[in-house]
Amino acid sequence: MFADGQVRGWAQEIGARAGRALGLVESVLREARLEREQVDCLAVGLGPGSYTGIRCAIALTQGWQLARETKIVGFSSVECLAAQAQAEKIWGRVNILIDAQRDEFYLASHEIGAALFRETERLHLAGMEEARARADAGEIMAGPEADKWFSTGRALFPDAAMLARLSGGRNDFISAEKLEPIYLRETAFRKTPPPRIVPTR
Repeated sequence: MFADGQVRGWAQEIGARAGRALGLVESVLREARLEREQVDCLAVGLGPGSYTGIRCAIALTQGWQLARETKIVGFSSVECLAAQAQAEKIWGRVNILIDAQRDEFYLASHEIGAALFRETERLHLAGMEEARARADAGEIMAGPEADKWFSTGRALFPDAAMLARLSGGRNDFISAEKLEPIYLRETAFRKTPPPRIVPTR
């Protein structure tokens, strides 16, 4: 449950991050000697991950497409991490996991080989007990800080260059207004009650 003050704070943070992100975009375009008009496709990460970061990325993408009618393709963090695992030759049955807080993980399983990778178990919320049972059974655990949670865990982080490579083979473009962050928990908002008036004598 989120109060009005929290929502206002997030809105301000999204605005600040979007400003920083635009600065980074301008820097990259200058370095590549490209103009905004030359960007014909945007790849955007949809999570799961940082609530504010995902919202910021989607808002920036929506604004860009509105101004430029640029093609958009969306990716889950898990798909990007599976491709990263393949590039780093982490092959076999690989459990991709991301810390979801509250002693839970966002977890999906993939079969990864030299030629391809495919999802074998859909993304879901997994408790610590489930994740540890997989690690204890000798299954590969990979993802951001996986080495922190499991002694045999492999640390992997989403990579912007990998996202760009993945987008090169995609043609399932989407209208930016239809982009949805990937959350596995329902987000609930509650209105803060009005301030209590204390009677004076």
